[in-house]
Amino acid sequence: MARPSLHTRLRRVRLLLCDVDGVMTDGSVFMGAGGEFKQYNVPDGLGLLLLRRAGILVGWISARPSPATRARARDLKIDFLLQPTDGKVPAAEKLLRELQLNWDQVCYVGDDILDLGMLKRAGVAIAPDNGVAEAKTLAHHVTSARGGHGAVREVSELILKAQGKWAAVIAEHAN
Repeated sequence: MARPSLHTRLRRVRLLLCDVDGVMTDGSVFMGAGGEFKQYNVPDGLGLLLLRRAGILVGWISARPSPATRARARDLKIDFLLQPTDGKVPAAEKLLRELQLNWDQVCYVGDDILDLGMLKRAGVAIAPDNGVAEAKTLAHHVTSARGGHGAVREVSELILKAQGKWAAVIAEHAN
């Protein structure tokens, strides 16, 4: 049996889950007396907003609990923020049960070895250009952009275009 094409896989997506450090950011964490700071890419955030407006659920899953991550997720009104300390896969499976979704309906973007279990299960597995070789090997697609530098925006556009929603996004903003 032939494997579904990337386009076919993207058409099934109902939930985008992203790792944070290395995907939503470039992996840098700035520490100082004022606390922890992370740099996020504005076009990535807009891509997530466009997905949510188009009816795609958006979640972040990070094995590194962080106030900076919580603040940015709140700012972007991310549907789900999971920061499990006991593994990403069990937390994601619990979320999928609650949402009555299956792995084929999930697009997961991950860049490192902590993401391998998620990438193996996701209907659409994507690694950013800066991902480790093992993540890229499991990915159905590797973005041309690096994490924290437009990779998530690229994924957002791929999903919207595959689902025939991109033209409406453009039309809405072209007025």
